[in-house]
Amino acid sequence: MQSGIINIYKEKGFTSHDVVAKARGILRERKIGHTGTLDPDAEGVLPICIGKATKVVPYLTDADKCYEATVRLGAYTTTEDASGEILETFPVQVTKEQILEVVKSFEGSYTQTPPMYSAIKVNGVRLYELARKGIVIDRPSREVTIIQCDVIEWIDETAFKIRVDCSKGTYIRTLCTDIGKKLGCGAYMETLLRTRVGQYMLEDSITLKQLETYKEEITPYMHTIEALFKKYPEVTIKEDYNKILYNGNPLSFKAAVALPKEPVDFMRVYDNEGKFIGLYTINEGKQQLTMERNFM
Repeated sequence: MQSGIINIYKEKGFTSHDVVAKARGILRERKIGHTGTLDPDAEGVLPICIGKATKVVPYLTDADKCYEATVRLGAYTTTEDASGEILETFPVQVTKEQILEVVKSFEGSYTQTPPMYSAIKVNGVRLYELARKGIVIDRPSREVTIIQCDVIEWIDETAFKIRVDCSKGTYIRTLCTDIGKKLGCGAYMETLLRTRVGQYMLEDSITLKQLETYKEEITPYMHTIEALFKKYPEVTIKEDYNKILYNGNPLSFKAAVALPKEPVDFMRVYDNEGKFIGLYTINEGKQQLTMERNFM
């Protein structure tokens, strides 16, 4: 089995771990990892990394994401979504203008307190394990970034749909609840669809059923590791330096055919035959190229 990334559409009823387990069975490949948990009731984009591509999981986990969520006004729930029990209900007496103003107000840096029903660990224990026992503890708040947040559909008098572009670690359930708090009428998340993870889009995803169908000819659906880093400049290393390159040791500037003229965070480094080796950074002080991650 070749290494690469497959953009899976996770359907409702599956956990992210279910998707990985089923993909392992379909592709007969043990080395598979997913790139960011989706709750069982949520659906949408869940890239899975196969073989050597499991090395890119941290980069995809850190990628910006886009979601579409239904906000239901008038109540809070134990889980902040429709799967939980109703804690408290409120009359809904807000205008569309008020909703639009509050939704937009969350754009920018935003401090969230993660929900109790989440996979975050506190003192080595996952919060949802405590929540299932009826235990509620103080959770450390953290700053996330809402790049853009818009109302995209009015459903009825107490529900509307939002589209959210956000940074890693953003809980859309909590955002929906916080919108309800700011409106003064309570809210929870009724549905969730993830439409993008980094460069992987909903329209390019395939279901597990399709994966089963395409498994013998999977190449058109397998994204290469290097494609994930296409925004970084490409640098080729001269043949005389291949041994140093393959060993992952620092390379002198003269080892490169040419270096980027502008400052960059990372470079995609290739050997003289065009094989992608890994991500490198520039150490100006030592006049060296230093390996960030080897993908050989």
